[in-house]
Amino acid sequence: MKTSYWLAAACLAASASGYANAGFKPIEIQDNELSELRGRYVMPGRIISFGIVMSSTWRNASGDLIGAATSMQLQAATVKPEFYVQTIKEHGNGNALATGTGTVTGGAGLNSSQGVTQSVRAAGDSNSAYNNVAINVSEANQAPALVPAQGQALIAGQTIGGSNAAGSVAVSATGGGVQMAIQASGNQGTALQQVAQGGLLQNTRLLGSANVVNNMTQLNVVLNNNGMSAGALDCNLTQLRALRNIGY
Repeated sequence: MKTSYWLAAACLAASASGYANAGFKPIEIQDNELSELRGRYVMPGRIISFGIVMSSTWRNASGDLIGAATSMQLQAATVKPEFYVQTIKEHGNGNALATGTGTVTGGAGLNSSQGVTQSVRAAGDSNSAYNNVAINVSEANQAPALVPAQGQALIAGQTIGGSNAAGSVAVSATGGGVQMAIQASGNQGTALQQVAQGGLLQNTRLLGSANVVNNMTQLNVVLNNNGMSAGALDCNLTQLRALRNIGY
């Protein structure tokens, strides 16, 4: 054996002896550190399709409805991911809408919260408000067919909106994400839904009565169920096998 190999072996033996004398001292990992690791690993190439669907609607006591829906689907062949927006409008046939007289204070910290934040605050009567988040994970041997784009493409810095007797809705691409905001007519309240910077916010303020508000965000993930190819799974062993050429 060459002298360099003996030298390397001596260094390894000395290192091992030093660790044995010092003893093995395990390092405890805190819960907050583990929380950053859970669910963060997916085999390369396993995700073959990812999509987001968002919608926000507000129906007042007169039956008028205002809202919007947006969607985005991303696959390996997607060149430029884009959100497409559709506004939702319906004319009611109810009686004249009474002006809301309620007051909701505070809540400024909701806009700076992290993770998933859902809030409903009401100062009126007979209201219904729903904040829904759904994550659908499925497996397939190929990515599902792309759904034909419907609505108007949302460009960074742009706002798409509409209005009717129920109020006004504005969908904007801002802060690295998408925001849907509804301002209800007659001081009935506001609704906000936002996906940005790894967080999700759903916030509803009800100042009037007999309103029905819905905020919904759905994440759709499709995983490849064919498994990794033999070459991909063997990549680490192949790299180690190359060490044989230098005597290891």
